[in-house]
Amino acid sequence: MQPVRPSHVRLSSRRIAARFQDSIEPRNPRRLKMHNETTATFDPAELLRHMTHRPGAYCMLDSKGRVIYVGKARDLKRRVSSYFQGRAHDAKTTAMLRAVADVEVTVTRTEAEALMLEYNLIKRHKPRYNVVLRDDKSYPYIHVSTHHDYPRLSFYRGTTRKKGRLFGPYPSAGSVRETLNQLQKLFQVRQCEDSYFSNRSRPCLQYQIDRCTAPCVGLISEEEYRRDVDHAMLFLRGDSDAVTQKLVARMEDAASGLRYERAAQYRDQLAQLKHIQSSQLMSRTRGDFDVVGIAAEGGVHCVAVMFFRGGRSLGSRNYFPRHTKNAAGDEIIRAFLLQYYGGREAPKEVLVSRSVPEAETLAAMLGERAGRKVAIRWRLRGDRARWVEIAMTNARHGAGLKRRSTATREAQLEAVAQLLELDTPPTRLECFDISHTGGESTVASCVVFGADGPLKSDYRRFNIDSVTGGDDYAALRQALSRRYARVKAGEAPLPDVVFVDGGRGQLTQALVVLEELQLDGLRVVGVAKGEGRRPGRERLYVPERNTPLGIRTDSPALHLIQQIRDEAHRFAIAGHRAQRRKRRKVSPLENIAGLGPKRRRDLLRQFGGLQAVARAGIDDLARVKGISRRLATSIYERFHGDQA
Repeated sequence: MQPVRPSHVRLSSRRIAARFQDSIEPRNPRRLKMHNETTATFDPAELLRHMTHRPGAYCMLDSKGRVIYVGKARDLKRRVSSYFQGRAHDAKTTAMLRAVADVEVTVTRTEAEALMLEYNLIKRHKPRYNVVLRDDKSYPYIHVSTHHDYPRLSFYRGTTRKKGRLFGPYPSAGSVRETLNQLQKLFQVRQCEDSYFSNRSRPCLQYQIDRCTAPCVGLISEEEYRRDVDHAMLFLRGDSDAVTQKLVARMEDAASGLRYERAAQYRDQLAQLKHIQSSQLMSRTRGDFDVVGIAAEGGVHCVAVMFFRGGRSLGSRNYFPRHTKNAAGDEIIRAFLLQYYGGREAPKEVLVSRSVPEAETLAAMLGERAGRKVAIRWRLRGDRARWVEIAMTNARHGAGLKRRSTATREAQLEAVAQLLELDTPPTRLECFDISHTGGESTVASCVVFGADGPLKSDYRRFNIDSVTGGDDYAALRQALSRRYARVKAGEAPLPDVVFVDGGRGQLTQALVVLEELQLDGLRVVGVAKGEGRRPGRERLYVPERNTPLGIRTDSPALHLIQQIRDEAHRFAIAGHRAQRRKRRKVSPLENIAGLGPKRRRDLLRQFGGLQAVARAGIDDLARVKGISRRLATSIYERFHGDQA
């Protein structure tokens, strides 16, 4: 058991009696999977009898101890009781309650704290019945190393507690690099690494093309450089007018001091700044805010987020939250805002296209995390209303595209089911491929596709060893054995169809491995390249037929199989090339026992390079200080085999 925190108390119906005999202690979240070890039945009445009226979060668990739903409540007893009072529920809640085998609650001090706990639990467990934001990748920032004597502008992605100043977040890496490019042209602030900066003896190419003032070699004073950095930060904050005034003042000061070349540089900066300002179509708005629009089409929900920082539009991005059927728009927008901003700092304002349940509590939690007030608004006028309408247009467009692509994918899966005589359309497809160059650096790939397309987090590569170079059959057997041993152990889901890149021979190897592992019910297909390796002429081999399956070139099933096969091929080649590059960088001398870095250095210095070492005889090698005859023999054999 973990120690009790005064503000958090966990309760579970199955062990509630034992816990109340001594003291209420929180159950370790890592032990959630132990629920199936007990045979006690779920008794909601017993749980509710001891439930508190304080705020907190609750987890619904199934018979295997998996978290299937997470919620938060201002009053835990009232909220959790509402599930078990016999009232009618919607289809999603009814299905969830059928699967509930236990409820676990965590008591918190405040409702905002409960909301933050809900975010953390959803992010950790990704419950089946919650709306889950699948793309939770952190956003990029521009970092200014203000603690350095000569600050640097750089691309940054990570924790916001980094030393220095952060500007953003930006919607994509491309928008960060575009802004950095503009800043380098405007203010000539360095972007090189500190290690590179500290070891320069002359200006680099960036100085020659007027993108840096060469502070590394003292061609600009620290005071002048700091002013350029201040101007860059003003620009990033959106205060372009202040930058313009300062540049005008510096230009006039340089001209009055007869420093005409410097004045001309300021003049050029002003011209570039005006050009950038005129190219900003949305430059008249002010402040830091995000605009969130939500739209649905054919059961597909799209949330479009537009980013404004310092009054400048930084672009937009679409999200497609995973949710159960018939999920309400209120539930989706609340879940999205919680999960999206729970993991990053929210701007001062979040403008949304519809009302948000518990908006005040959510805004209070986001403000507490950001260290300032955050407002969530949906009753808007003027420019703010116009931005929301643009976000809604983006969301409707994104939902339409996603629905059409989803319909195409469903048609492809149904065609695969018909082609392979499956009872239902497959929901998980896996494909294997082997890549090597003359038997060197053999790598096997396993790519996974689901109902929504590629599941890249489930992709796996296997570095093949202990097989004869070029033996594709042995390499495939090893990859399949390693993959499906883990599947059988429950570490990965069982696929519906397994594709292997190859013909009858590769299919036979796959069947042998699956039979050895006693994995039944898997449909295995060999995908052989057709005549001339041209797309559309593929031949599909299945166990029950001696001849390939006939398939039309315009079949949706063939298009999906080609996509999976090509993705497996790409993933395998990428892994193989990485392994080959890694091996090319390793010296043959590094694998010789007894030959450490100092002796390798002395050996190379004595002979003038690796090629001379490879040509040297045992006697020549033994003359080097620190190289015994036995070690010299090992070195010689490394290059010449056993010919001593």
